[in-house]
Amino acid sequence: MINLDKGGRINLAKNNPGLTKIKVGLGWDAKSFDTGSSFDIDASVFVLGQGKLLSDGHFVFYNNLQTPEGAVRHSGDNRDGAAQGDDETIHIDLAALPPNADEISFVVTIHDADARRQNFGQVRNSAIRLYDANNGSIIGQYKLEEEYSTETALQFGSVKKNDAGEWSFVAVGAGYRRGLVDFVRAYGGNV
Repeated sequence: MINLDKGGRINLAKNNPGLTKIKVGLGWDAKSFDTGSSFDIDASVFVLGQGKLLSDGHFVFYNNLQTPEGAVRHSGDNRDGAAQGDDETIHIDLAALPPNADEISFVVTIHDADARRQNFGQVRNSAIRLYDANNGSIIGQYKLEEEYSTETALQFGSVKKNDAGEWSFVAVGAGYRRGLVDFVRAYGGNV
């Protein structure tokens, strides 16, 4: 297993020849102070071609659990983050993606963050893990080390395809003061 730092990258073709099915696990825990509401952190996936959503159906989240061709599937919404390990899981079949897909972006947002007075400074043990879906082994992980005291959304990481058609996992770790709708608009989706 490779532990990544922000900006770190794993070339999936070189490190895991023949790998086409991966699983991405996202995990977090709320810190133990009360904001008056439980934390509902949502994992979302954007399947992109040249920086834009392939279609509205390629935005995968709690209300759309898979892409039209079924290449990306979401495990469903965990509304309290109380699970051990990964709270939400994304299953990806790289070989089944449309040929014009060149990036899969993983974003987490806090549901109703402003109304609940919540931000990622109140979250700990945030991590994204990449697994070989065939045997369950962890290929790599990225644990967020930074303090995100005002941010309500994070782009955890991306799986990107290079010009040779090889996929890599990239640890992004970019925080934003946005909601999910803002990401959909930024990626060219309809809201």
